[in-house]
Amino acid sequence: MIWSKLFKKKSKHLEQPVELARLHTDLHSHLIPGIDDGSKSMDDSIRLIKELKGLGYKKLITTPHIMADYYKNTPQIIQRGLKDVRAELKKQGVEMEIEAAAEYMLDDGFLAKLEKGDLLTFSNNFILVELPYIEEPPNLSSIFFELQTRGYQVVLAHPERYNYWHGDFSKYQDLVDRNIYLQMNINSLTGWYSHESRNIAEKLIENKLIRFLGSDLHNTNYLNELKSSRYMPKLLEALDSGLILNSKL
Repeated sequence: MIWSKLFKKKSKHLEQPVELARLHTDLHSHLIPGIDDGSKSMDDSIRLIKELKGLGYKKLITTPHIMADYYKNTPQIIQRGLKDVRAELKKQGVEMEIEAAAEYMLDDGFLAKLEKGDLLTFSNNFILVELPYIEEPPNLSSIFFELQTRGYQVVLAHPERYNYWHGDFSKYQDLVDRNIYLQMNINSLTGWYSHESRNIAEKLIENKLIRFLGSDLHNTNYLNELKSSRYMPKLLEALDSGLILNSKL
């Protein structure tokens, strides 16, 4: 019985890793040192960027947290950090295209930022947002509407991780129907965050609702899990679907 379980588990993995070079671009990471819960030092940042380059990525859009209470980053802080990272990459001769946007928490302070109009976006006015993990913001629908009315293309980070939606899968289809882009974390496919998040991630791929795949890279632990995630069949299914838009960024 034990051996059969082990064999069954092993059989769920690909024999060869998925080539992340097919994505070309990663749009979700935390690689500017010392400003959020991601990279802690410039050495860490450069090491992680080198590893991503080795995995086949050609372009990185790093997205530090911006939160009202905890990570009070501003576009100026992020752009200054980006400049420093670029300078160090050049100094070390590391060829990697890197840009910066932000991962905005849709908290009590977000609407003030929206009114100010000083939001960090990427590519064709995409904005990466995340939600609290405890409960859905009561004004979520109106925030999305306001963003879209102002010309932003909303990318929702890791929807598979919001537990309050796990019992109502129709929520995800509703978001896609409203032209909200869903960005799945690749590591969700290994159960890195939770078994439930993995199930939802797989179901989102099966239902062709995912448009972006992100590393959400913070540190070496995330990196090691990303390497393991390359053996997940659902990652290959997502890339083979032709629906993933990373390479367009």
